[in-house]
Amino acid sequence: MQLSLRLTALADMVTEGNRLVDVGCDHGFLPIFLVLNKKIPSALAMDVRKGPLSRAEEHIAEYGFSEKIKTRLSDGLAALKHGEGDTLVIAGMGGFLMERILTDGAELLPDFKELILQPQSDLAHFRRFIHSIGWEIAGERMIFEEGKYYPMIRVVPGDTLQVEPYNEVEEYFGRFLLMEKDPVLLKFINREMILCEDILKKLSAASADVAEQRKPEIEEKMRMLRAGLQYFD
Repeated sequence: MQLSLRLTALADMVTEGNRLVDVGCDHGFLPIFLVLNKKIPSALAMDVRKGPLSRAEEHIAEYGFSEKIKTRLSDGLAALKHGEGDTLVIAGMGGFLMERILTDGAELLPDFKELILQPQSDLAHFRRFIHSIGWEIAGERMIFEEGKYYPMIRVVPGDTLQVEPYNEVEEYFGRFLLMEKDPVLLKFINREMILCEDILKKLSAASADVAEQRKPEIEEKMRMLRAGLQYFD
């Protein structure tokens, strides 16, 4: 089995030997890959939609893993029971939806040794949320695939790390990505700078009302982008 770059990066972040809970499992390829390569002993694949879950069940059966990978229809963690997993993966959702899933399932989170999360939006807010509920970011990756950027984070219980509070730039881009001078993050920042500059040019020709509404937002974003670029000097 050959995974996409995004799923491969997620698989790499999972600790060997852990039981996996994959929320929003889609076609089930991540748990199949991990069991196939003997990185994990078992998995629970969950999705809120019957269609993707049925396809996941078909793929799991094709590989002969129906005993090792169980499926369950679930809205977030609603159908999960205590003690059923060590690693929780939630990927490919907006930051606020992911926050809602973790908030609704808060009583189950202490059962996990790590969370592998791939929020698609509102990353600064989401990083603040993770810290606010007593977890700490222990690693980050950013993948570029088919024209899209995919940031992902590995999170562990806060009492296992001694971490200095994040500043606003680290919340925006990710402390690990900045400190490691991640080349994919640099490409992302440069692309966003070009897009912002283009928007400002267009706003100069727009009506005063439109420019007044959008210009402060774009200028603030460019301020953060410049601050991020300073880590690469």
